[in-house]
Amino acid sequence: MNIVVTGGAGFIGSNFLNLLVPRHPEHRFINADKLTYAAHLGSLESIADRPNYALERTDIADAQAVRELFQKHKPQLVVHFAAESHVDRSIHAPEAFITTNITGTFNLLQAFRELPQGHGVLFHHVSTDEVYGSLGETGLFTETTPYDPSSPYSASKASSDHLVRAYHRTYGLPTKITNCSNNYGPYQFPEKLVPLMILNAAEGKPLPVYGRGVNIRDWLYVEDHCEAIWAVIHKGRIGETYNVGGLSERRNLDVVQQICALVAEETGQPLAQVQGLIRFVEDRPGHDLRYAIDPSKVMRECDFRPRENFESGLRKTVRWFLENKTWVEQVRSGEYRKWIEKNYSARA
Repeated sequence: MNIVVTGGAGFIGSNFLNLLVPRHPEHRFINADKLTYAAHLGSLESIADRPNYALERTDIADAQAVRELFQKHKPQLVVHFAAESHVDRSIHAPEAFITTNITGTFNLLQAFRELPQGHGVLFHHVSTDEVYGSLGETGLFTETTPYDPSSPYSASKASSDHLVRAYHRTYGLPTKITNCSNNYGPYQFPEKLVPLMILNAAEGKPLPVYGRGVNIRDWLYVEDHCEAIWAVIHKGRIGETYNVGGLSERRNLDVVQQICALVAEETGQPLAQVQGLIRFVEDRPGHDLRYAIDPSKVMRECDFRPRENFESGLRKTVRWFLENKTWVEQVRSGEYRKWIEKNYSARA
């Protein structure tokens, strides 16, 4: 089977490919990635020379390029990770999110429609729990929760979800959708909360926390997410949506304090010294209070269970970032450093 994986040099896509390419030599994996600031080919060094892996530098916002890619490889499966994903970036510069997340998804669906639609063909769309908006202190997101996006990012992902469903209902395109909670783990771009806090704590830099740190997220270790996607691809029902969560709700401040404890333990720094780096900064606009997923459907229908709890997954993640300094320094140069300075210096 030929499998096109969009955004395979990004955080979740690279973990997906690193996990599955060695495991499935009978499939050919084509990584279609524009290679923007958040993509890093160093994340794929372990599989770069494998005969069942290929890289195609492709911008999914370019309809002709997508059509040519699909005609060349004729994939039976598309796993669509490619997206602009950082909420803060969407607030400051939303246009790229509309172009990539909506127009890019439309281009992929159009090109996939032109291919033979035989048995086993599938378009799998990877999305987020942020499309549902904000929860109060109780309740869980289910697959029937109404959409109520709060940011340009979540609105663009909601739009792409609706497009995928519409192509299934209107054209009979075989599709599945997964909406996941907050991912963390190896190869995550350092502008995101978990890696930013790990690296800053290790280097004695301030740990910026929005508001008072009371916003709650459900956390999902990235390899568990990748296993869930593969399970849905093979066991989920066509046309269905599956919410994937880690059963690990935490306040942002509690996440940061747990990272402080682990970094102190791993580096030998005094815990009080690391915790003293926490700085509360101005909250971002439209900051949803709480996300929490009910994953019972994917557990029941696809036999998925997360292997990592938050404590074990976070320890693995802290150690990975502390032990992979070359990767970190390569990623942190240029665009990343400019973004962190621009985004946080004015908020402190």
